[in-house]
Amino acid sequence: MLIKFYIKPRKGVLDPQGRAVSESLKSLGFSDVKDVKVGKYIEVYIENKDKEKAVEEAKEMARKALVNDLIEDYEFEIVE
Repeated sequence: MLIKFYIKPRKGVLDPQGRAVSESLKSLGFSDVKDVKVGKYIEVYIENKDKEKAVEEAKEMARKALVNDLIEDYEFEIVE
C-alpha cells in the first residue's frame, strides 16, 4: 500500500521559497501569478493491507515525524 503525503505551509505563514518562485515566474513573464506555496510531497510504502489501519498509521506518521503542525497543513491519500 502507498501513502502519499502533501504538505504545505499554513495560510499566513511566511514562505520565502514560495515568494522566490513567485518572483521568478513573474520575471519570466507569467504576470498572472498571484502567490506560490512550496511544500513537500512524500511517498511512504507500507505492507499493511487494512485501509483503516493505514489511515491511522498515516495520521500518526504525520503527527510524529513528517509535519510541523504549527506551521504546516497536510493531506494524504491511500493508494492500494
